[in-house]
Amino acid sequence: VLGVPSEKIILGPFITRVFPNARQEILEYFLQLRRDFHPDLIFVHSKQDVHQDHLTMTDEALRAFRGITVLGFDVVRSCYGFFPDFLGEVNEEDVNKKIEALACYETYPDRYYFNSELTRSIMVRHGALAERPFAEGFDILRIVGSFGN
Repeated sequence: VLGVPSEKIILGPFITRVFPNARQEILEYFLQLRRDFHPDLIFVHSKQDVHQDHLTMTDEALRAFRGITVLGFDVVRSCYGFFPDFLGEVNEEDVNKKIEALACYETYPDRYYFNSELTRSIMVRHGALAERPFAEGFDILRIVGSFGN
């Protein structure tokens, strides 16, 4: 749906709800991904997320991807106190693609947090903060840049 080639979609071998017990294995998995892909930007769950698996992923990503910009995204159901530090403008087509992509997630199809109206309203809210029609909002967990020559 998002145009990501299937060979670029990688799912780790971890069991949900017990990620804290696999912290070291997750760190090593991320370090291998870093070596294989050389990413410039990492998206993880917000530090405001209280879900144990989400928080473990964020903590280990911050360790594994030192020296790389890391942005945290909001998960409505499990984030408390999320307020975006970074707002990225998106357009109507992007909003619709996100809604379409989330509709493919079959585990919780009837849950309120996969509701298309909720998704759109969050992107409108973040857009209002950015003074744009729509935006995605993120926590800045680490920003890496340079100051000219």
